[in-house]
Amino acid sequence: MERRSTFDVFKSEICHQVKDMGDLDFIIYTLESGNIRHYFDKHWYPESLYLLAMVDYLSRQNSLPICREYHDIRCCKLAEPLFPLGVIMADVVTKSTKWKDESMRNAIPEFLRFNIVEGEIRNVI
Repeated sequence: MERRSTFDVFKSEICHQVKDMGDLDFIIYTLESGNIRHYFDKHWYPESLYLLAMVDYLSRQNSLPICREYHDIRCCKLAEPLFPLGVIMADVVTKSTKWKDESMRNAIPEFLRFNIVEGEIRNVI
């Protein structure tokens, strides 16, 4: 049985894969793995949409065409914006929406189209 980790852990793992593999190898690996469709069919929508956004973003960054296989999924988005846990916690502590507002302004378009607020994928240790 496949174990589902928290979304923040999933995002971190994906960003580390991009760093370790490089953009092109990550794109190839992800498309060949079928994980985008696999997660989507399991109703793990945040994971599926995050992977698709990552592939689309890296494709744009490397002047590659987007994979047509996922046009049906590109029509979907999460019902509510999905923010990083740190952003949510910062707003709770400051009793404001300052961090969410700033995150939305700085979000990468490929992620934001799915209602996933992601501003930086390369800043991993």
